[in-house]
Amino acid sequence: MGEEGTKGTVHLLCLAASSGVPLFCRSSRGGAPARQQLPFSVIGSLNGVHMFGQNLEVQLRSARTEDTTVVWKSFHDSITLIVLSSEEGTSELRLERLLQMVFGAMVLLVGLEELTNIRNVERLKKELREALSGFAEAAGTAFGSLVVSGRVVAATESWWRLGTPEAVLLPWLVGSLPPQAARDYPVYLPHGSPTVPHRLLTLTLLPGLELCLLCGPRPPLSQLDPQLLDRWWQPVLDPLRACVPLGPRALPAGFPLHMDILGLLLLHLELKRCLFTVEPSADQEPSPEHRRRLLRAFYTLVTASHFPPEPGSPEEKVEDAAQRSQVPRACYLVSGPEEPGTGWRLVALQSGPRRLLLLSAQSPTHALRGLATHTLHALTPLL
Repeated sequence: MGEEGTKGTVHLLCLAASSGVPLFCRSSRGGAPARQQLPFSVIGSLNGVHMFGQNLEVQLRSARTEDTTVVWKSFHDSITLIVLSSEEGTSELRLERLLQMVFGAMVLLVGLEELTNIRNVERLKKELREALSGFAEAAGTAFGSLVVSGRVVAATESWWRLGTPEAVLLPWLVGSLPPQAARDYPVYLPHGSPTVPHRLLTLTLLPGLELCLLCGPRPPLSQLDPQLLDRWWQPVLDPLRACVPLGPRALPAGFPLHMDILGLLLLHLELKRCLFTVEPSADQEPSPEHRRRLLRAFYTLVTASHFPPEPGSPEEKVEDAAQRSQVPRACYLVSGPEEPGTGWRLVALQSGPRRLLLLSAQSPTHALRGLATHTLHALTPLL
């Protein structure tokens, strides 16, 4: 680090706290911009050691080498600032105050909400749930959802409590049908009503975004008139627009996903919901379809060999439930050479009711668990 921190040089790094993605880097020498920039490997190491300490519930605040002082500081679990200074007489207190002023300047220019916008996902979901529940009640049903590209992005509690077959198959059905402004489609529920048909009503609220209602004989489709739609959905038009890009990517715009991640699957075993994407860095190899096959095969492997089946599933035996305390918390698989940039790396992490599977091509093997841990921390507000 002393080689990078040339005498009289200050390096300032700003990173997303949850993923370690650099947001900006600035270097100065004697108060003027410096040509010398920190290489990405050094930035990754500085952030990695800080994140490693957090995993162990240790707060790393500062460190010194022979000629360089380093100070770390996180703000609102959203932004991490790191400063390195080789200026003579620099104190840790001075550098910490510098980081506080830098973050204050960021808030001054863009606002705190913008800097911590990942936490606004919960607010977005809450707004949509309230509108969805109100509209479903006005339509005389407790089962309603918003579907984008065959994925449920918001739903009423009753919809989430549907049995596993119909909870999976209904959004798939909607995603497979040709676009229509409205539908009245008869369906049988494999778990809940395999012999008596229900009606699946769909209404297109925006291109690519459909409102789905599961009903009995009532209401007729004609009863869902434009006035009823406007009453419930016009006030949340902006949150609705924010839902549309969630189809293929499954993550909110601006989500700080680490650049090494090529695909992920997050399961919430108690809620029986999941979040899945193979779209990050879609221009890189392997193709999204190949990524999907890799994650599917890895999921089969870890579920069969390392992690228990979902609680209450038919595969779970009494002896399995008794041995849960012996279940590993993480495992990984390296396909091909171990050198970064060659082959694929898959890592699975179990934490409480959540299970995360990641696909990466660049991360070294020793960094996989840290990458998975911080990605899971960042994804937790979403699921």
